[in-house]
Amino acid sequence: MTKPQPPNRPTPRPSPAVRLYRSVAELLGRRKKRSSDPGTTSERTRPVAPTKSETALLQPFPGLPSERIHVPKTKAECDAAAKDIFAAGVAGFDTEAKPTFKVGEKSGGPHVVQFALSDKAFIFQLHRRDCLMLVADLIASKRVLKVGFGLKNDHGQIRNRLGVELTSVLDLDHVFRKRGYRSQIGVRGAMGAILNLSFPKSKTTTTSNWAAKELTQRQLRYAANDAFAALKIMEALNLNPAELSGNRPQQGKGNMGWTRILGQ
Repeated sequence: MTKPQPPNRPTPRPSPAVRLYRSVAELLGRRKKRSSDPGTTSERTRPVAPTKSETALLQPFPGLPSERIHVPKTKAECDAAAKDIFAAGVAGFDTEAKPTFKVGEKSGGPHVVQFALSDKAFIFQLHRRDCLMLVADLIASKRVLKVGFGLKNDHGQIRNRLGVELTSVLDLDHVFRKRGYRSQIGVRGAMGAILNLSFPKSKTTTTSNWAAKELTQRQLRYAANDAFAALKIMEALNLNPAELSGNRPQQGKGNMGWTRILGQ
């Protein structure tokens, strides 16, 4: 005698928690499979810059002492500073502007332009008319390679304030992107990744009044070492011609005569 078959019952539907777990497991399984396949882009390991909290545990970047930070005030002092910078042919570079806090407000910056050499830095305050034209000449000159981080935003401010174009620039953010780092690494991340040092930045200082007639010692140290750090990181990178994107010095001594702008 044939046993009666039980009636067909619908398969119970998994709970939302079970469905979520299965989806995540399937996704992780696909990622693991892709990463294990030879020749896939997932196999390439991208370098990762240390986080802010990680770099805080490192030894601080020593930077330049106060006696190596110069603020030219007279025409003779500005002439001497420009002569040193032209002779070096390459300098760490950055600008500072008085911050704005209201919508639509314009800062009128840059108010400070800094150049750092291997053993000193010059902080130019643009309200000093004796230095203004010399700074414009340095910024526009192809005889000096200006090295820094995140210099894209400086072009417009310099053009509006000084009426010249920022030329012969090596933006190290572009170099790090060529090496596989994501987005803008910045001086803090680069300092940790390349020199294994911390580079603390005080928000109080970065957002201080850079249009002041006299800068504080804290402002001077920050401005000088922001540019000096970029120069030291460039030296540590041992850049090859491909990373310089065609930047080539013309005939002459040292690094004089850089004629192309990286990343533009």
